[in-house]
Amino acid sequence: MAAVLRLDNKKIVQGLLTLGFMLLFAFCGMLFAEEASAHGYVENSRPHLCAQGQNTNCGNIVYEPQSQETQGNFPSGGPVDGQIAGAGGFTQLNEQTNTRWTKINMRSGTNSFTWKSTAQHSTENWRYYITKTNWNPNAPLTRDQLELTPFCTINGNNQRPAASVTHQCNVPSRTGYHLILAVWEISDTVNAFYNVIDVNFGGTVTDTQAPTAPSNLRSTGVTSSSVALAWNASTDNVGVTGYRVLRGTTQVATVSGSTLSYTVTGLTANTGYSFTVQALDAAGNVSASSNAVSATTSGSTGDTQAPTAPTNLRTTGVTSSSISLAWNASSDNVGVTGYRILRGTTTVATVSGTTLSYTVTGLASGTSYTFTVQSLDAAGNVSAASNAVSATTSTSSTAPAWAPNTAYAVGNLVTYNGSIYECRQAHTSLTGWEPPNVPALWLLK
Repeated sequence: MAAVLRLDNKKIVQGLLTLGFMLLFAFCGMLFAEEASAHGYVENSRPHLCAQGQNTNCGNIVYEPQSQETQGNFPSGGPVDGQIAGAGGFTQLNEQTNTRWTKINMRSGTNSFTWKSTAQHSTENWRYYITKTNWNPNAPLTRDQLELTPFCTINGNNQRPAASVTHQCNVPSRTGYHLILAVWEISDTVNAFYNVIDVNFGGTVTDTQAPTAPSNLRSTGVTSSSVALAWNASTDNVGVTGYRVLRGTTQVATVSGSTLSYTVTGLTANTGYSFTVQALDAAGNVSASSNAVSATTSGSTGDTQAPTAPTNLRTTGVTSSSISLAWNASSDNVGVTGYRILRGTTTVATVSGTTLSYTVTGLASGTSYTFTVQSLDAAGNVSAASNAVSATTSTSSTAPAWAPNTAYAVGNLVTYNGSIYECRQAHTSLTGWEPPNVPALWLLK
């Protein structure tokens, strides 16, 4: 009898242990699901249609349309130009042509936009941007192709939204193919979610007719550093939305459809140039080129006074792969048109004359760099260099290199291409899941 009781007690203990482990695994599963699902997407957006199979050759976004997350505070922050559609991580989504992506039909005026979230972040706001009337649908999306004042802003009041949220927004008047960029700004992290929506305005009507070529392109004046151009208007079955000005085969400017002149600046004195102009419509159709016109800049430089050197160059932030810079404005007798950022003696970027900050990316971790800035004017005069500033990118000597077929836990640090990443979700890595490719799994430090 005692032996039977001991046997029964043993079975009871084993059963309780089994039940305890099952409850523990279930609890851990719920925690992981909550962590893994902290994302959202817009219905009918480019990543959503990839997951639905209506867009093809999309890359890993087909498995996680809710994971287009990166730095927030757009447009001053967020993905760099050319990587906005992919939120800085899903490179296939940055591919852009007039026919690359499935479009949804929409008409201007009141429209609904529905966000689906698999877990709800405290929200600062949702903002919606649209491409300009003369945007180029055959080039990756950049800030200068967007109207940077959002046409719709919904305040989140720092509250957690429902799993499905629909916004009613008044969409500006457009015709043909355009992009709408929807941004969900989070208040409990520094990140935001980015979704591009490919839209065909005008219902099912598709405009495939290109405008006529601009005519009578002519030079209306030259200086030592500029050539003024004018042309006669093109016509189109729907409407001309812009003109593209080319120097040889290089596009130098795009102007609105009502603009029939442009002055090309920054040219070299006593030098011959050839120009053409093309017309654009809202559907992305491009006309044949206008007649070519040649002009030679004058031999005298005229403006020979360089701008003053930028002052107070300083660092405003450092990561393992980037250094942020800021400086005080230069002055010029005519006007400052740009700033040149140099790493040592190498030019890394040139920004506009109204821009007083820049973040240098793609740097190696734990490495010291020295920077200077020069200012430019329209005549090509270059200032003396600013004060030099040195900074060292951050590093973590204990972080191993990322490797495939490795089990990572939340909080683990790895290095990849000189940058430090922190694991956001426990997983076993696979080839193709390198940290820059899966922002749902890795956070750039």
